[in-house]
Amino acid sequence: MAYDEQLAERVREALGRRTIFEERKMFGGLCFLVRGSMACGIVNRDLMVRVGTERYEAALGEPHVRPMDFTGRPLRGMVYVNALGTREDAAVDRWVAAGVAAPPAAKPPRPRKAKPSVA
Repeated sequence: MAYDEQLAERVREALGRRTIFEERKMFGGLCFLVRGSMACGIVNRDLMVRVGTERYEAALGEPHVRPMDFTGRPLRGMVYVNALGTREDAAVDRWVAAGVAAPPAAKPPRPRKAKPSVA
């Protein structure tokens, strides 16, 4: 799995100052989970950040940010920040803070099991 190890270390430091987190290899990169939900991650040299649906449009207006479109369809509430947007430690720290603060994605309802019919 290809991801920028130096950026991963910078994200670990920024997260470690804020909260307890876990790491998981996903999306062909590395994801950081807070309270069981993905807050941010790294794919290649891009930082992936959950900003939430309320902050999504504002985040897209920032430099070096584009929609997260891992599957070919943008995932509302998630953005990619390219390497130019993470050059400074303060920028990484700010994006990590946004990922930690964002509400977790709503989980789809679990399908109900059909009740057996009584004949």
